[in-house]
Amino acid sequence: MQIYSGNFLNGAFTGLTGRTYRQGDAFTLETQHYPDSPNQPSFPSTVLRPGQVYATKTTYGFGVA
Repeated sequence: MQIYSGNFLNGAFTGLTGRTYRQGDAFTLETQHYPDSPNQPSFPSTVLRPGQVYATKTTYGFGVA
């Protein structure tokens, strides 16, 4: 999982609702394959052939430990 933060935001970007986004106002969690998947036959394939359909579902759960 990759985590992207909004630390680069400097107040210059305005969203669709007119709100100005500031540093630290956002983060994204992005799932992905292993970076070396194309070179490792034992890893899940990242190749999508013509006619194949790509579908994925990611569920995040947050709770109290």
